[in-house]
Amino acid sequence: MVFPRLVFTVIFITFVCFSFCQEKNDTVYVLKPDRVFDGEQMHDGWQVLIQNNKIAAVGIIKLPTTPAIIIELKGCTLLPGLIEGHSHLFLHPYKETPWNDQVLKESRAERLARATVHAKKTLLAGFTTVRDLGTEGAWYDDVGLKQAIEKGIIPGPRMLVATRAIVVTGSYGPKELSYDIESPRGAAEADGLDALVKEVRTQIGKGADQIKVYADYYWGPDGEAYPTFTINELQRVVEAAGSSGRPVVAHATEIEGMRRAAIAGVTTIEHGDGGTIEIFKMMKEKNIALCPTLAANYSNAQYHGWKKGTEPEPDIIKKKRKSFAAALQSGVTICMGGDVGVFPHGENALEMELMADYGMAAIDVLRSATAVNADVFKINRITGRIKPGLLADILVVQGDPSKKISDIRNLKLVMKDGLLYVNNIKPI
Repeated sequence: MVFPRLVFTVIFITFVCFSFCQEKNDTVYVLKPDRVFDGEQMHDGWQVLIQNNKIAAVGIIKLPTTPAIIIELKGCTLLPGLIEGHSHLFLHPYKETPWNDQVLKESRAERLARATVHAKKTLLAGFTTVRDLGTEGAWYDDVGLKQAIEKGIIPGPRMLVATRAIVVTGSYGPKELSYDIESPRGAAEADGLDALVKEVRTQIGKGADQIKVYADYYWGPDGEAYPTFTINELQRVVEAAGSSGRPVVAHATEIEGMRRAAIAGVTTIEHGDGGTIEIFKMMKEKNIALCPTLAANYSNAQYHGWKKGTEPEPDIIKKKRKSFAAALQSGVTICMGGDVGVFPHGENALEMELMADYGMAAIDVLRSATAVNADVFKINRITGRIKPGLLADILVVQGDPSKKISDIRNLKLVMKDGLLYVNNIKPI
């Protein structure tokens, strides 16, 4: 329904909007929480005025002369809509279906249907933007999903898409079939400078917002992670993508792959499991951010039998804690991104909770999930902060997540582009 155009305090009956909200995005709102996190700092007593689909004013504001909906948010914190830095909307948890079976046995239609559901769950969890880093065998379907969201056909977050990702021949899977059989691949294979340039340009032409490349992968003699592309090849990828203004994202788990990616000048390095303070300092000097994906390792350890709380942490978790501590010590920019798809969509906040558990201050976790991600992903002119002129991507939670990070799950309102998608205000 369209709310009456009057100035009044809204007392909502509790509900969660699981479909498109019906309010027009020309509605004027005044949101009055206890505190506002603007993407950088917490401000007590601030209010936020939203007109059309943008933030019009913040701070101690005067009521607008035009009719407005005033929403009292006692005990709540207002934040920018969260930004998921490493998502795979076309994957679902491996404990449900192994990765090989998703790529080989699930139809493209099924995978797109799942991705549609995942997009909705992500938005309803307060994540209004995602950087989606590869369809894993679903070709360029992320571009179509992004367009469907932009056209208002389905609800979902704003998407930055990477389409297919790029790997060296022989490194990536699936590999469960006989070597005599050419099976589908979860990414695009390209070798040599000319082939890499062509692949980058093909993906750009298909609608990629960024290029993802695998700087190392588990293709060693015993399945260990080894480097893939040479430094020259990675540099050519960065050059080809950069000529169109697109960043390059590098998967790299061990030191040599990270070193090559850093020398090549990528924008972010994903995972960094074996990272040391030296390699993180190198990344900092080159203004390359780390997206640590703690939740992926955490989830995979449990899928492989680790019983959290009753058994000691396995080596994969100890290694991740060590590398994340080194990253914090180095001062490298840290993005928030969990590799969601490995674990359930809509549970994106798990990464934020682990970042805090592994030693990052809660206020810094909030910065990573908002302003830092917006800056690194070059979308800070439209979102990532509570600032006049930016899009009205808003999250309101009960409590104060700068003191208790798990409060980020206590959703009261989710707004994207001036439209309410979650409205869960209890009656007074």
